[in-house]
Amino acid sequence: MPTKSALRVSTNTDQSINESIRRRTEMNVAYLAGHPEQIERRLRELDSEWDIERMLETGSATVTLAGLILGVARDRKWLLLSLVVQGFFLQHAIQGWCPPLPVLRRLGFRTQQEIEQERYALKAIRGDFTESSQPVKVMQAVRE
Repeated sequence: MPTKSALRVSTNTDQSINESIRRRTEMNVAYLAGHPEQIERRLRELDSEWDIERMLETGSATVTLAGLILGVARDRKWLLLSLVVQGFFLQHAIQGWCPPLPVLRRLGFRTQQEIEQERYALKAIRGDFTESSQPVKVMQAVRE
């Protein structure tokens, strides 16, 4: 059964892991609220943070290519590896779950939405949204 795209990873993650990720994000924001001179550096770090989808895409492509290369160079049985990995990747696309997901979440990989929540909180602390009566300025702050 397909799940809503924005919530599919967090819905399929153990709540204790979601809570741990949320707490770590809140601790980052709380620390930076007291050290606003470091916010710009953290925003640059968030720009380069790999989200869970990018990790899954990269891992899936890597293992699939390895299976194809081994299948051609060694033994055709290796082609099954590519088939299984892509089956799991399809399952993730439809349901939001696949076997590597719990491992990556335990390692702290966040969804794009979770990363953006930290980004917007830091921008709010920095004062980017103080001119909320001017929608164009708010949209510029969100895009940055």
